[in-house]
Amino acid sequence: MLYQSTRGDTEKLSAAQAIVHGLSSDGGLLVPESIPHISIEAISELVSKPYYKRAAHIMGLFLSDFSNDELTRYSKTAYREPGFDHPAIAPLCKIDSKTHFMELWHGATCAFKDIALQVMPHLLTASLRKTGEKRDVCILVATSGDTGKAALEGFRDVPGIKIMVFYPHDGVSEVQKLQMTSQRGANVNVAGIQGNFDDAQTGVKAIFSDKDLCAQLNGGGYILSSANSINWGRLVPQVAYYFSAYCDLLGNGEIKPGEKINFCVPTGNFGNILSAYYARRMGLPIAKLICASNRNDVLTQFINTGVYDMNRMFYTTVSPSMDILVSSNLERLLFELSDKDGGAVASYMSALSENGCYEVPSGVHGNINDIFAPGFCSEGDTLETIADTFNDSGYLIDTHTAVAYKALKNYRQASGDRSAAVVVSTASAFKFCESVLEALGQSFTTGGVALIDTLSEVTGRPIPAPLAGLGSLAPRFPGSIGAHDMKSAVADFLLQSN
Repeated sequence: MLYQSTRGDTEKLSAAQAIVHGLSSDGGLLVPESIPHISIEAISELVSKPYYKRAAHIMGLFLSDFSNDELTRYSKTAYREPGFDHPAIAPLCKIDSKTHFMELWHGATCAFKDIALQVMPHLLTASLRKTGEKRDVCILVATSGDTGKAALEGFRDVPGIKIMVFYPHDGVSEVQKLQMTSQRGANVNVAGIQGNFDDAQTGVKAIFSDKDLCAQLNGGGYILSSANSINWGRLVPQVAYYFSAYCDLLGNGEIKPGEKINFCVPTGNFGNILSAYYARRMGLPIAKLICASNRNDVLTQFINTGVYDMNRMFYTTVSPSMDILVSSNLERLLFELSDKDGGAVASYMSALSENGCYEVPSGVHGNINDIFAPGFCSEGDTLETIADTFNDSGYLIDTHTAVAYKALKNYRQASGDRSAAVVVSTASAFKFCESVLEALGQSFTTGGVALIDTLSEVTGRPIPAPLAGLGSLAPRFPGSIGAHDMKSAVADFLLQSN
């Protein structure tokens, strides 16, 4: 299968080339030329298989450069203890007869990004071999909190690869920050920036498009790639867990083969819910994808109106990984729903860059509404949902999962839709202790990682192993830089360290 740009570049890349390069040469995102189909019979055959075999099968439908044996080996290595503390990898937790939570936080950093970023280093190193690339790779990452640590952990000390992560210095939780700034590994670097996630993401994209810097790095023996979901190698492993959730519902007798279900996804950069969209396009029986936003509800407004407008107030919220106004992966959806019209997508992205907004035609907007339902959750409702869920069922959720659960409740009340639904639970509550304790009505005098023990004592829930010793770690990468200093920081990291 070949990959093409969302912005009309006629160059076609293999799967391995797409993973190595991350972005198209015209600045667009890479997407498959066609979407593979999987029948309900084939889905049913996956029910009896372990997660790593399910993942290998789904990824193999997109990654034709890789054999099933290769993908099975990579998946089996990635999805095992001690990296994951649950044998199901992405287990379901049933709250009531129609509602399950898919727990994607059983990996090395207690966030959903682990599921893609534990297997992606295998895909990237193999892609380098397949494409004959001799230069070392520097992975650049902009993170709103969770991608950074997951990428750092996944690529730590991988030969031939260096990784640099940029995060909003004052826009992540204290646990998220210490996870990144204390990262071990000789090939890693972390920089907090004085700005928000959108500033970090814009800066990383500018580095990729800076021809002079790329030429300088090339002279030093480096090429750039990405571990954000703008890289197809990050996105495709996420498609697999939507199929896995459906298989588990089938295996437990919760649904019948072919029965449509809903997924509700807490959404910021649109990568996670886009993975669900691709699963739906492949044939997974999904009725609605509920796109849950926090106070930064640019996606909610877009789904409602067809106008994407980032000219608005940016809020720092209790669900910081969703504090995003420029949702990069929306570009892929627009390409698919605009009959693969790269020129149209390029014009949207140009308008966004120049004016901060764009409007899609009514036909495209109608296609979006057929698939997606918008959801919104306020700060107060987020905390109330955490408390209600714990008090009613004893189930502990983090702030991002609470946004999604509240959005699902609102959707059901407004639509009357009582289909079986899966809430995508993206992080452990222990990564956001202060907000979760506040939601549970607890007062505290300390802050940051010291509250991990407090949350465990209050809830009776064990501390996830990756977070248990976090408080004893000292930051290796303290301080922050201006967003305008990101290019020089990359150059210094790579060229001065040679």
